[in-house]
Formats: sequence, C-alpha cells, structure tokens
Amino acid sequence: MADRRERFETGMKTRRAVLGDTYVDAASARMTPLDEDFQTFITESAWGGVWSRPGWTKRERSMVTIALLAALGHDEEVAMHVRATANTGATPEDIREALMHVAIYAGVPAANRAFKIVNKTLKDMKTEEADKA
Repeated sequence: MADRRERFETGMKTRRAVLGDTYVDAASARMTPLDEDFQTFITESAWGGVWSRPGWTKRERSMVTIALLAALGHDEEVAMHVRATANTGATPEDIREALMHVAIYAGVPAANRAFKIVNKTLKDMKTEEADKA
C-alpha cells in the first residue's frame, strides 16, 4: 500500500507540475464517487508511473502525448496538453513537428484537426495572458 501511496503522491506532484494547480484543483473538485477510483488510477499510473519516469524530460513527454492524442482524435485532451506546454517547455514549434509526424503516421485528417485545435488553444492562451497583464 505504501508503494501505491508513494506513486499517488508522486503522480499528484507531477500532475500539478504539468497541468497546473488550477486545473488539478478543478478536476479534483469535479470528482464523484463514480469516478474517484478512475482518477486515483490515472494519478498513480499515468502521472506517478509514466510521466514521472526518468529518461525523458517533461517537454519530450509533452510532445509525444500531444501527438498520440491528436492521432487518436482526443480533441479535449489535445487542448489540455497544449495548455500544459506552458509548464513543460514544449514550444509551438515542437508541437508543429509532433503534428507533422501525426500527418505521416496517423493521417492528414488527424493532423489537420489537431492543428485547428492547437491554433485555437494557443490563441486563447495568448488572449488570457494579455488579459492578466
């Protein structure tokens, strides 16, 4: 049990570092008894396991994650992870290169849709940043 608890704590720390406190706090507040086990599983496995492994930087993991989500057509998750690049260090140029791979290996329609999502998300992020200033 201590191993799972450690993975959860590591996962929550990594999740907050990548997605930001605001996002994680909101996601935690939306948690219900129905999805509590699922949220714990994601925190332990994805964030405490895969995202916390040594070997790749958060920037590298961010680029691969965006490419995979785009290839699979998970639009909301693409947008969420594009927002996370503010914390991971992946640049718009990194995202472009990841989506070029998506075009070749997963298809032009998948990349085309992802480019639309990325452009909108980056524009929204700029607007939000300007509004803060």
